Amino acid sequence: MKKFKEFAIREELIKAITELGFEKPTPIQEQSIPILKKGNMDFIGLAQTGTGKTAAFGLPLIELLDIDQKIIQALILAPTRELCVQISNDLNNYCKYLPEVKIAAVYGGASIETQISQIKKGIHIVVATPGRLMDLIRRKKINISTIKYAVLDEADEMLNMGFQEDIDSILENTPAHKRIWLFAATMPDEIHAITGKYMHNPYELTVGEKNTAAENIEHIYYVVHERDRYTALKRIVDVNPDIFAIIFCRTKAETQEIAEKLIKDGYNADSLHGDLSQAQRDKVMMHYRDRALQLLVATDVAARGIDVNDVSHVINYQLPDEVELYTHRSGRTARAGKSGITISIINTKDIGKIKQIERLVNIKFIYAKVPGGVEVCEQQLMALIKKILKVEINQQGISKYLPAIFEELKDIDKNELITRMVSLEFNRFLDYYRDAGDLNIDFSKKDHIRGKNSGKTENSMFINLGVMDGFDNGKMLKYLMKTTSLPADTFTRINIKSVYSFIDIKEAHFQDVIESFKSEVYKGRKVRVDISEGSKNKKSSSKPERRKFGKKKRSLKT
Repeated sequence: MKKFKEFAIREELIKAITELGFEKPTPIQEQSIPILKKGNMDFIGLAQTGTGKTAAFGLPLIELLDIDQKIIQALILAPTRELCVQISNDLNNYCKYLPEVKIAAVYGGASIETQISQIKKGIHIVVATPGRLMDLIRRKKINISTIKYAVLDEADEMLNMGFQEDIDSILENTPAHKRIWLFAATMPDEIHAITGKYMHNPYELTVGEKNTAAENIEHIYYVVHERDRYTALKRIVDVNPDIFAIIFCRTKAETQEIAEKLIKDGYNADSLHGDLSQAQRDKVMMHYRDRALQLLVATDVAARGIDVNDVSHVINYQLPDEVELYTHRSGRTARAGKSGITISIINTKDIGKIKQIERLVNIKFIYAKVPGGVEVCEQQLMALIKKILKVEINQQGISKYLPAIFEELKDIDKNELITRMVSLEFNRFLDYYRDAGDLNIDFSKKDHIRGKNSGKTENSMFINLGVMDGFDNGKMLKYLMKTTSLPADTFTRINIKSVYSFIDIKEAHFQDVIESFKSEVYKGRKVRVDISEGSKNKKSSSKPERRKFGKKKRSLKT
């Protein structure tokens, strides 16, 4: 394997990255830097997140700059504020000994006037989110007609977030002779559209296989009844005392609900979703990066571009609707060559999705049983012992108290003292898990099969509100939760039509929901609900159509 100095890049860059701890290039860096440093071709680089793509394009980009020209020579587009800031910080770190290189990060949620002022002073590289860059272009506050290189980082995520039109508009404001470098973890069809429209005979480099998850991630799934999903989550967390995880949910409402439950149950957790202000988001991410939080509960959109080191677990509280999203979620762990674990909590209806992900992403899932109370207690006990062994003793601070402590404990022998100390911390887990039941589905008894004799777990409700009333899936979910005061997971499927909708509801809460709407009025109109024929007749056209895994539409907006 080469060393960075063999790439024949500026000594100032070598010195800076050596101080940053860069020793040997990662595979994507080793293979792309020599090609990109020439600056004479379009380029597609496919590699998983956390493999060092920023240095792969950042170092040759800086090398190619004409530093004496105070014009924008390079544009880097990123899907999120966090990734935009991260790339900008990384480039500035690389340029520690090249202070004349000027880099600006422009993104939403920060003062646009400050960003405009920075641009006016003259910059060489602009790192931007599509939305804020479009705003600056419309205001005529930035000129990107001089760029020689355009980098689309995490291009698959940008397209998945709906930035296709913005990317088209931005690239139309750049010169035709520029070079485009595109980096992504997966290669969906939308990227092929970009390559065909804007790139000319691009050099394509794939590190690992296309559309695959990183090899150093272990993929585990647990199968439980829907009612046990949250309890299973707690057991998974408890059996991993040192866990530092991101928990993915499908909707903003579910994200908030799960985070609040975890906080109430004593876990260091918080939520990250689209309803948070930028200041709230920054605060949550600061706490998570500082490890003041152990569990970050997030939607897919809110988690875009998160780059936090040493995430031990990614937990899919619900499987995503799209295969690409599973890959992106998993990529939050096992970064920079480290290992990680992705856990999926599923019910029996999701087993087919697991098989499909295995086939499309070329991975192998491991079926595991949700740990029992004894196993959880054992792991927590050993974690406590390790914590005692590793604790740093402040001799100077504690020494004056020791004589009194020793006098107080003189009649207790060592074994009893240890037992008492451990029990002081450990009794809570013993009490909680003393009568803990088995959450795993017993496949031998076929209690997971829903048939005419096994009992339905949900019913379908008709409601005379739909698209014409301003509803989409997300707004309907909020409306149902507000009207019924029931949590999001009560409503297992929402199917919005033009003037009416069908809502699948857990059977245990079905009558409560019906009762909640008896006197409900929406915008002066009496709300009518009824039992849908789809819950009586499986072949009825009233039943919401089940969408196949992998389609681009989501059932509930995040």
